[in-house]
Amino acid sequence: MSEIANDKKGILLETGTNEFEIIEFIVGKVHYGINVAKVREVITPVPVTPMPNSHPNVDGIFTLRGRVMPLVNLLTCLGVEDQEAASKNIIISELNTFFVGFLVNQVSRIHRVSWSAMEPVPDTAADSDMAVGIIKLEEKIIILLDFEKIIAEINPQINAKMVDVSQGSVELQAVRKTKKIMIAEDSKMLRELLIESLHKVGYINITTYPNGKDAWDALAAFADGGLPIEENVHTLITDIEMPQMDGHHLLKKVRENKKLEKLPVLIFSSLINEEMRLKGETIGANGQASKPEINKLINLLDTMSL
Repeated sequence: MSEIANDKKGILLETGTNEFEIIEFIVGKVHYGINVAKVREVITPVPVTPMPNSHPNVDGIFTLRGRVMPLVNLLTCLGVEDQEAASKNIIISELNTFFVGFLVNQVSRIHRVSWSAMEPVPDTAADSDMAVGIIKLEEKIIILLDFEKIIAEINPQINAKMVDVSQGSVELQAVRKTKKIMIAEDSKMLRELLIESLHKVGYINITTYPNGKDAWDALAAFADGGLPIEENVHTLITDIEMPQMDGHHLLKKVRENKKLEKLPVLIFSSLINEEMRLKGETIGANGQASKPEINKLINLLDTMSL
């Protein structure tokens, strides 16, 4: 898989262009994709130690470069019956500061696409809740999987941390109730968890949008309305990986707009690592927190909004 590694190393996108790269891989006979930003490397199968009472989609644990991590069998997860036929690879991924390996049949190549080209999965499609979108190429359809959902199912503690919050004093909660918060987050599950957690600590005036484009349209309308932006929004919280418009591109457009440029923007994403943190800082993020660090997000929100 050195070709994949070299391709990944060679792709350096300008931050905020609304483009991203996906690594295409095959499970069964279906083509899937994962954001390159989530991938650390691709390896051939390694010895795996089964663990008692583990999730049925987890084959066991293995060691790579001194780090122990679980191996999630995507063939089992996606219902592939014949698991012996094809060659296999392991995609090493970092999600929510959680390292994990995903067993797949074959890793193919890297594609560079625009978030605007990502389409929603039809509601009638089987296992549509396992996918975040589709990319239509000339010769195939690539399904982008919801890896956060897959991980949350095998490690429920991740989502539990999203609602384990420190509420603060009554006086602090009273001030929080006066602030208007906008959230751009494509995952319905995470939007609901965020709302629940923020409501607990007093941030009750929240407006959510399922992607960066819808959030931008709302912000642009506020800017055209003539009122200072703080009359409508005190702080924007945005994910990075979203269809139509990603969080970095959304942030870039905010900073380029004279009426919005001072709006505090916080990034809350599973993609926060050293490289992505630097990208966020470069285009003007006021703060960044990795999911599920909800208390860190709330502390940043207090700093920006109060």
